[in-house]
Amino acid sequence: MRIAIGSDHAGFHLKDMLIGTLRHGGHEVVDVGADGDQAVDYPDYAEAVAVAVRQSEVDRGVMICGSGVGASVAANKVPGVRAAVCHDTYSAHQGVEHDDMNVLVLGARIIGVALAVEVLEAFLGARFSADERHRRRLGKVEQLEARDWSEAGGPD
Repeated sequence: MRIAIGSDHAGFHLKDMLIGTLRHGGHEVVDVGADGDQAVDYPDYAEAVAVAVRQSEVDRGVMICGSGVGASVAANKVPGVRAAVCHDTYSAHQGVEHDDMNVLVLGARIIGVALAVEVLEAFLGARFSADERHRRRLGKVEQLEARDWSEAGGPD
């Protein structure tokens, strides 16, 4: 599998460790930065991961920041990207199986290395179920994404 991985300064060291795990698992890794632990802005790297996923340059993405929250918010602004912060294996595989999650976000200040590896493996090992109920719900998510929000309103 081809994986884009990025981080801000807070996630840099965990990113480097996970790159080794990915390569050892036979995955092709596209490292979009950051290149060190000097302060940088997480939206820049979340965007790079998300765009690589959106443009099908990679199969999935992984983004790491301090908590995972900011990077998740930023990555989800890119149409077609379904990113979520996961710090447990159940959420990591269920997010793919039910919600077709394509970007895993981790908080380096929240999760330890061993658990991060397990979460990453659960994410990469999962496949979207394509059950009718999951396709229906994903379709509704895609409708939300495509909606013209210039005149915000409630459900139709």
